[in-house]
Amino acid sequence: MDSIIVTGGGPLKGDIPIAGAKNACLTLMPATLLSDEPLTLTNAPRLSDIRTMSTLLESLGAEVSPLSDGLVLAMSSHALNGARADYDIVRKMRASILVLGPLLARLGEAIVSLPGGCAIGARPVDLHLKALEALGAELDLRDGYVHAKAPSGGLRGGNVEFPFVSVGATENALMAATLARGTTRLKNAAQEPEIVDLADCLRAMGAQISGDGTDTIEIQGVDRMHGATHRVVTDRIELGTYMLAPLIAGGEVTCLGGRRDLLSAFCDKIEAAGGSVIESPEGLTVTRANGPIQAVDVETEPFPGFPTDLQAQMMALLCTAEGTSVLEEKIFENRFMHAPELIRMGAQIDVHGGTATVTGVERLRGAQVMATDLRASVSLILAGLAAEGETRVGRVYHLDRGYEHVVRKLSAVGAKIERVRDDE
Repeated sequence: MDSIIVTGGGPLKGDIPIAGAKNACLTLMPATLLSDEPLTLTNAPRLSDIRTMSTLLESLGAEVSPLSDGLVLAMSSHALNGARADYDIVRKMRASILVLGPLLARLGEAIVSLPGGCAIGARPVDLHLKALEALGAELDLRDGYVHAKAPSGGLRGGNVEFPFVSVGATENALMAATLARGTTRLKNAAQEPEIVDLADCLRAMGAQISGDGTDTIEIQGVDRMHGATHRVVTDRIELGTYMLAPLIAGGEVTCLGGRRDLLSAFCDKIEAAGGSVIESPEGLTVTRANGPIQAVDVETEPFPGFPTDLQAQMMALLCTAEGTSVLEEKIFENRFMHAPELIRMGAQIDVHGGTATVTGVERLRGAQVMATDLRASVSLILAGLAAEGETRVGRVYHLDRGYEHVVRKLSAVGAKIERVRDDE
């Protein structure tokens, strides 16, 4: 097992290239199941979750070939040999449930394991199943698996109204509806950039979709989908994470490929806290104004609101802000597990249910801390940039699920950071 050691130091300066979006790529990959023609994704991130999804698709008979050092994924589902997604693979990653809709739409049946628990909350799949039922699917839950069948003649268009916004359920329903007979309307649909990116890819494959990026998406089913080549959208969560680095450590960093429209609510908050965000054709350049960061209140919301996946990183920034900040987590329960680790570094944080009150301190202190999930792990690395002395972050295997080359990217802009084996 590895750890990352961060030594707090001077300001950061330089460029950080931002990878393709993990959450978008994990949704785009199952779209290959909708067609017997090749789907090629460019700007793919090189992460362990991508390898897990590749393994799942290959278990169904799809071919997945990483090219250009993993930046390109060439996929083909012309020879599927099954419709069963086994627990041994699905349990490793909740996004595996996204094969359900495409398998059902193309093959007329699917047997998919229910995902396991999640460290940041239950995240049930009920909305996925209700959406597919609205398209005529017959579902039976037994032995930990969803056994799904389409009616004779295939799925049919229908009206799906989500009781609350769900990105995953919107994605599953959107893919399934592309091959359903008639028109499907998804109401109270997720509006995230990853949804728009999926719709763009599906349109390139022949789907008829309108309204993506709004709360109502309309899909006119087609008889078949064809192959396509699609570029994965920039990872807005990696973007926001590295935008915080110069605000925490000082200095100026340009996040190459960044766009403000991917993170407008987040940009507004860090500007209110004393940061500067300048957009150019190259990306987003972030600097910290003279003086301490100022306290701001944060409330996580579905897009276009403040992303839940940036809450932990924002908390790390606010630990040294002037004043008291209140962070409300309204998307997932149990998502303040990084707070006790930040407290070990000298932070003043009081958590009650879904609300964390953070009173800024003059300086954090380096300590041995433990990552509890993906975003928590990188929040502790960011905190280490602002801490006095050395911070050792354990269990960084979480990090590999969502960030590629963290040490290389931060070292390139002047951070004192290294990855070591725990026996070193």
